[in-house]
Amino acid sequence: MNRNERIFCFLVLTLAALGGCSSGPPAKEAKKAGTAPDRIQGKVHLQDSGGAADAAMNAGGPSVYLKEGDHRYRLFLRTAAEIVDGSEYVAEGVYAQKAIDEIGDPDQGKNGYPLQSSCERVVRMAWSSLAFDEFDADTSLLSARVKRYPARPIFLVTRIRPATSSDSSSASAEAKKDAAAEEDVPEVSVAADKQRAFLIEGPNVQTAPLWEPAGGTVSCKVVIGPEGKISDLETGVQLCEAVPWSQFRYQPPVQGGHPVTVRTEVEMRFEPRK
Repeated sequence: MNRNERIFCFLVLTLAALGGCSSGPPAKEAKKAGTAPDRIQGKVHLQDSGGAADAAMNAGGPSVYLKEGDHRYRLFLRTAAEIVDGSEYVAEGVYAQKAIDEIGDPDQGKNGYPLQSSCERVVRMAWSSLAFDEFDADTSLLSARVKRYPARPIFLVTRIRPATSSDSSSASAEAKKDAAAEEDVPEVSVAADKQRAFLIEGPNVQTAPLWEPAGGTVSCKVVIGPEGKISDLETGVQLCEAVPWSQFRYQPPVQGGHPVTVRTEVEMRFEPRK
């Protein structure tokens, strides 16, 4: 073999090796493929399905919601599961909006949210073995639901089971403490400007989400529990639902020396995305 032939063979082998390497997924994608599923735990609540689309998200059964902290997840079930209303469960799978935002959007939401490609990837992350027609149907359901209620968490379930004693956590203990503290506590209404003076910590300004890149200012109706934490949000405004209310803390409200719960409003400003 002469020198030119040796060079040619070397180039062929090099290109073949490079082609073999490029046929695999990028390092970032490979890492994502091996990522552990999201895990949530809390009490579930069942509601009658509101039409064919809702029924499809519930594998034909009632709508299933799971509340963990200040998040109320809508569970997207591929297969029917026997679930007892009011009981505590552990669900594993993919938190759709979190995954969509991690995938990112080069247009920063200016051309619509969520991107179809992002929804496709999220469905594949949860249920990789779906047939083409099932995959298309589930992607359409996820896209429509997130587009309509972008701030309401959707959780694509891969596994769900009743919680056991070993699953108990300090968070659930804290929730029971807060619930006990609010029993038989009177409620009062306080003007927004007056209640603002009792705020200890909480982000009143944050960056607009991808699905509302222009941002804006909204007034959110909330209930503050006797511990000084936001215990309830009384609005369907999506920007209000996007606020991290668990980060807010007020001086424990009292009236006449006794604990009370406070119904008030909080103004939130969302700065436009750049």
